Amino acid sequence: MNTTGDTLDKLVVFLAKRDGIDKLVKTFQYVSKLAHWGAESSRPGFAQRAKCWETASGLSRKAFRTGRFLTGFNALRRAAPAGELGALALLANAGEMVYYFFDHFTWLSRAGVLEPWLARRASFVSAFGESVGYVFFIAMDLVMIRRGLRQERRLLLLREGGKDADGDQVRRIRMDRVMRLMATAANVADLVIAIAEVEPNPFCSHAVTLGISGLVSAWAGWYRNWPS
Repeated sequence: MNTTGDTLDKLVVFLAKRDGIDKLVKTFQYVSKLAHWGAESSRPGFAQRAKCWETASGLSRKAFRTGRFLTGFNALRRAAPAGELGALALLANAGEMVYYFFDHFTWLSRAGVLEPWLARRASFVSAFGESVGYVFFIAMDLVMIRRGLRQERRLLLLREGGKDADGDQVRRIRMDRVMRLMATAANVADLVIAIAEVEPNPFCSHAVTLGISGLVSAWAGWYRNWPS
């Protein structure tokens, strides 16, 4: 079995996706943030290079997300208007759409195309929409995890009672739960980063908190997008 070849093939597929590239560059961004923090006092030259890498990675991710707000708009347009999940989906996708739309202005301002003062305002609105979106995406995943646990429990009770239970369905429920837990971890981590932008505070705004949160988000997303 060619394990190295299989891994390489999966890596190629992973990096062919927009989200795959984003998670890789996000890893660069937050590793360099931690490197800058760790070397700032002892190795200022290296710390400055790490800061440049962090800045370049952040701007690259924003450029690569051009037009991404249309995904949120399309999901918002298709979201079911009724029911518990429908209401959560509307709010989550509305927040995501605001996030990605105003992120364009943050990127153009920081790149020098628009006035520099616009970056702070656009970043605040973008982060606020991001925070709203993450709160409701987390709520959606927790609702679905709860439903999956109940369904799995019913199937296992059928099996214990000697009745036929679909083993493949149980496995699908468990895999879906793992993916939703990864999504929840990523969304909680990104929510911490967004809060640091909306309402700066010593905990959320600390370089270590931001660095660890960014890596948790990147690696959870990496797991979810890695080809099976």
